[in-house]
Amino acid sequence: MVVSARATIRPPAPSKIKILATADELFYQEGIHTVGVDRIIAGARVTKATFYKHFRSKDLLIIAYVEGRDRQVRDWFLEKEAQLSDPTAIARALVDSINEEAVRPGFRGDPFINAAAQFADENHPVRVAVTAHRDWYAKHIEELFRQIGHPRPGDAADDLILARDGALAGGYVGDPIAAGAALHRALDRILAEA
Repeated sequence: MVVSARATIRPPAPSKIKILATADELFYQEGIHTVGVDRIIAGARVTKATFYKHFRSKDLLIIAYVEGRDRQVRDWFLEKEAQLSDPTAIARALVDSINEEAVRPGFRGDPFINAAAQFADENHPVRVAVTAHRDWYAKHIEELFRQIGHPRPGDAADDLILARDGALAGGYVGDPIAAGAALHRALDRILAEA
């Protein structure tokens, strides 16, 4: 009898899922450095021993938080790419999704920028995880513009990402509707170049 690799992979323990979900909410809402391990343990309703069984340090939990947010973005793209065959429609759906996020109650800006801002050392593992996400994101957006037929897909990706970053920051500290409208205008200008 042959056992597939998938059959031997165990899902994460429920306690680990609770810890990650609690950390995700608290880190995003209140900031990584302001939330201590004891608060996460209490929020997840696990013991200290259980926490340290899954995460030997807070830094490892923070990296798991960043990687979890990265997976959410990648999953969003996989879902949209399965639903929409037109890369222009995917780009528009992306901007719509960013705008929807910016007006959601509890919105606190971009979780990756927020995480990076709390770790000054660019070699810190958390910053490395953020950089890995942003590098992947930039390449993915560049490929999207390549599929659209933009003559300079790398420049187009840079322009959209900068507009996205600005819209997320502006949506948090200012008017999210105006920030979203500006992001839509930026995408329209980029698409007009294609």
